[in-house]
Amino acid sequence: MSVADLHRELDKARDEGPVKDIVIPPCPELLLELRKEVDKADPDPNEITRIAGSDVAMAASLLRIANSPLYARSRPAATVAQAVAMLGVGQTIAILTFFLTRNAIPVNSPLIEHFWETSTRRALAMGFIARQLYDMDPDIAHTCGLFCHVGIPIMLMGVKGYSGTLAEALARQDRSFTETENAAHKTDHAVVGAIVAKTWRLPALVAVAVRLHHDFTALREARFPEEVRTLVAMGLVAETLVARHEGVQVHREWDQHSAACLAHLKVAEEEVEAWADALEPVFESVTVA
Repeated sequence: MSVADLHRELDKARDEGPVKDIVIPPCPELLLELRKEVDKADPDPNEITRIAGSDVAMAASLLRIANSPLYARSRPAATVAQAVAMLGVGQTIAILTFFLTRNAIPVNSPLIEHFWETSTRRALAMGFIARQLYDMDPDIAHTCGLFCHVGIPIMLMGVKGYSGTLAEALARQDRSFTETENAAHKTDHAVVGAIVAKTWRLPALVAVAVRLHHDFTALREARFPEEVRTLVAMGLVAETLVARHEGVQVHREWDQHSAACLAHLKVAEEEVEAWADALEPVFESVTVA
């Protein structure tokens, strides 16, 4: 399957397949404005500041995060403009994207009570790993980490019986998460998440990587862009680092595919352990009010 084939698969699933009856929340208007500015060759920080300040709750969230221990600034930001200047355009966009996505997709299930904390940690881990690799855009990696599992709350909201499937998928060790989803619903959160990314006009690399983030055969497929394969490999490393921090049993995918992912990234397990140490205070500082 090529990238073009994958996009056709997503369009068919959206229009005709088992996903057609799932309600995909519309992309928030402010996120559309933000993406329009980001897609320009030279995004204007003043316009991003205007968007950030156009919603009181979003502006307050940006200031709270900018002044959190996560960024350890010597002087706190007092205004949205100062926060944008301190954080930079890339980090500001990541924070605003998270805020708008979280408010567009409610999570009301004890099974994924800490969904957004985990998503934030995964996104931060992927951005961190991208900076260590030098050849991957950290903002693309961060967005991919945020949206990898966004299909789960969408399916909880729109698929009858999915809460039972989710509980089963979390518990089973004899088959993968997506195999359990497909057995029950003929689709999975990777497909649904990719449709969300595509519908919301996120970068094309993100939609493809979200679709493939549990398909590690993609690592061997030259038909997929190198950046996509790198995001898939990074995703498993980030997921494992977050699971370790949260005290969750490391996913069976790590046992099966870690060697292939690390080989693709050209890193050793010792380096991953160093990343875990560096990320621990970052993970610890994550709180989603």
